[in-house]
This record gives sequence, C-alpha cells and structure tokens, in this order.
Amino acid sequence: MGNVYNGLLNVYKEAGYTSNDVVAKLRGILRQRKIGHTGTLDPDAVGVMVVCLGNGTRLCDMLTEHTKEYIAVCRLGVVTDTQDMSGNILEENPVQITQEQLHEAVMAFKGDYDQIPPMYSAIKIGGKKLYELAREGKEIERQPRHIHIEAISILDISHLQDEHVFTMEVKCSKGTYIRTLCHDIGQRLGCGAAMAHLTRTAVGSFHLEDAMTLDQITAARDDGSLSDHIRSAEAVFRDLDEVHVSDAFRVQLENGNSIRQEQFVREAPEDEQDVVEPDQMYEDGTKIRVYGQDETFFGIYTYDARTGFFRVEKFFFDRS
Repeated sequence: MGNVYNGLLNVYKEAGYTSNDVVAKLRGILRQRKIGHTGTLDPDAVGVMVVCLGNGTRLCDMLTEHTKEYIAVCRLGVVTDTQDMSGNILEENPVQITQEQLHEAVMAFKGDYDQIPPMYSAIKIGGKKLYELAREGKEIERQPRHIHIEAISILDISHLQDEHVFTMEVKCSKGTYIRTLCHDIGQRLGCGAAMAHLTRTAVGSFHLEDAMTLDQITAARDDGSLSDHIRSAEAVFRDLDEVHVSDAFRVQLENGNSIRQEQFVREAPEDEQDVVEPDQMYEDGTKIRVYGQDETFFGIYTYDARTGFFRVEKFFFDRS
C-alpha cells in the first residue's frame, strides 16, 4: 500500500466529467478509497472542485458552506428544459435589450433571493432525484430555496447585440444554481435565457489558478510532489482563534470531551491592559482551533455560552 493522502486538494474539473467521475478517477490515481467532494458541478461546467482526502473527508459538509464564485456565459432569447444550452430548446424569442435593461435585470438579483431549483438537478424529493423524474417527463412543484448573491457583475457585453450573449461574475452562497439565475434573468427581461458556459473560479479560499487537472495530479503523484499541493484540514480554519489545552487535560482531549476555558494554557500578555476576562472573550457559537501543548491538532470546537463549555464540532485526533 502506498501513501495515504489526508487533507484537501484543489482539483480543476474538466468538461465532460461528472463530479463523481472525478472522485472515481482520483481513487484510481491515488490508490485510496476515502475520497469525497464538496459540491457538485454539472458535467459541462469546469473549474474548482475541492476534493477531501482521508481524514479531510470529515470536512466535506463544512466546506459545502463556503461561498463560491463563478464566471458564467448567458445566452438571451432561448429557454431550455435544463436551463442551459445542453438541454432541449422550449422557446426562442427575439432579443431587443439595451445595456441599461440588462444591467438592471442582473443587479436585481444581488442580495437575498428565493430560487426555485431546476428539475434537472440532484435534489431528492420522495427518495428520487429531480433529474430522474425530469427524464421520465415529469415536472413537480419545487419549494424555493433561500440563497444569497453576495456580488454580481457583468464582465463582457461585446456580443450582446449580435449573438445575444453576455458574461457575468457571481459570488454566492451554497445551493445557488447559476443556470437558474441565468433563466431567472431571462424571465425578468421577458425574452428568456439559458446558461451557455460555466467556470467555478473559487470555493472559499481555493482559487482557479491553483487548481490541478487529473493529469497534473498523476504527474505530481509520480514525482513525489503531490503532498505539497494538499492542504491540511487545519489550514482551512486558519481564520479561527487557536488555543492550547494544558497537558493535565490531555486524556479528556483525546477522548473528544468538551473543554472549558480554564483548561487553556494562558500566555502571559505583554501588556496587562490586554487581559480580557474569559466570559468576555467568547460569544455563543464561536469556533476555535484546539491543540495540545505539544502542538497536536485535535479539532474544531464551538463555544456554548449556556454551559460555558467548548464542544467538539469536528474531531481530527487519530490515536493510531
């Protein structure tokens, strides 16, 4: 058995692969089973896909919460059953849209937005995926999902008049369907629209310029440099406060028990005015990184103000 890789890998998903295809190929390349991904990309879409390896799979659900960024090409004047250009065309309409009208329609979606997910999606209703029902020719009512568009901007309108396409950049919350956003912009303009191309440029702090293709990953495996490209689980949480727990409570830590502030190793502040009373330091729900005195990373803990304990959110300590 070769190396077992642990952590997070920024993969460039190429067109034509499903997200599950990428995971299956990586299992073969890395020769390990424990691999998961943090958010589906449509087969035609390309870009950042964060893959969790080994103990990093414990992070999959937390990473899906991260903000995502996309560049999308949107075609006006057409409506399809999949809301992108891979589907069957349901309507074709003339397009007589000014730059001002387009700008107004796009910016209307900035902020909170109740989005009805497409029929061609992996959402399950009654144990069946929506796209399975769609393939059977069924359309069922979907509940709107509350999403948030943090930022949206038009990047290119040079082909708006001749080809009726424009390119936009979107920064959004999890669960956002960009092809549905394209569709909804088209509905607002009255001419319809479908997504022509999608690139995911970022997932949290993972960016397109650092993403590796499957071929690059294979080459890095062969020359022994792949570990240099894998982020440790704790690196993802660098923005959280770091605390060290006294060796006196090591057994408690190793067993995954909740901990209290009194068990932290207190570093003497340089300035006495920096001293903060413990009950003023943490708000309910505050997350921290917890280490032993010897720098062993134990996991992410969340403060419960009612009990005064930090409880385990994600545990990474491995006795073996």
